[in-house]
Amino acid sequence: MYKLSRLAALLVAGALVSAPALAADKGKAFVTVNGQAIPQAVYDTILAEQKAKGVKESPELTNAIKEQLIARELLLQEAKKKGFDKKQDIQLQIEAARQAVLVNAFLADYMKTHAISEAQLKAEYDLIKNSMGSTEYKSRHVLVDKEEDAKAIIAKLDKGEKFSELAKQSKDPGSKDNGGDLGWSSAAAYVKPFGDALGKLKKGEYTKTPVKSDFGYHVIQLDETRPLNPPPFEQIKPQLQQRAGQQKIDSLVKELRDKAKVN
Repeated sequence: MYKLSRLAALLVAGALVSAPALAADKGKAFVTVNGQAIPQAVYDTILAEQKAKGVKESPELTNAIKEQLIARELLLQEAKKKGFDKKQDIQLQIEAARQAVLVNAFLADYMKTHAISEAQLKAEYDLIKNSMGSTEYKSRHVLVDKEEDAKAIIAKLDKGEKFSELAKQSKDPGSKDNGGDLGWSSAAAYVKPFGDALGKLKKGEYTKTPVKSDFGYHVIQLDETRPLNPPPFEQIKPQLQQRAGQQKIDSLVKELRDKAKVN
């Protein structure tokens, strides 16, 4: 049985956003509520969206959509009786929703006509894989603001003090309470000065001079290394596609922005 509450959530979340525009359609009525017709086109659109999500068409689904549309229309009529459609803040929200529908429709069409090829995605995958290198590092660090503080930490390490204890004075909240542990990552995952220094260390070694980055001064220790095994292309293809799509949209916005007159 298709749960009405689940359908209601789906309708409220997305499908009904486009319904106000379709409500202007004077074609065949799907259902009439207090004399107000809800066009067949509204039902057809929602049904198509549900089928695209894998929901099978059935009398139960048809009735569920009908009941939710009736409930929506009843609430809409009550809102209008109370004058909510005349309130400026509500009108602004309605306009914002209308603009969002138009923008999303345009971007969906744009991505269809500027589709990202499999070859482009594989090229991006290879670029990322190559930039990561062949080694993964398990490291820890202490991050401080002043170079002299980093030098003092190195001097204490030289005297045999434990890195995990010295890490408690780090200003990195994500690692200071865990002995400075940064877990496993490729050198490319860090800012360049950090990654470069990490790649020069041998297991058990720590940097003998402070490593300066935009975050401050680091003292870095290498605990372990292992071969880096990146996930296969098919596993991260959806993320690559999403990233490439966003980059394409960003480029479009930049192009439009460069041509626009903005005062």
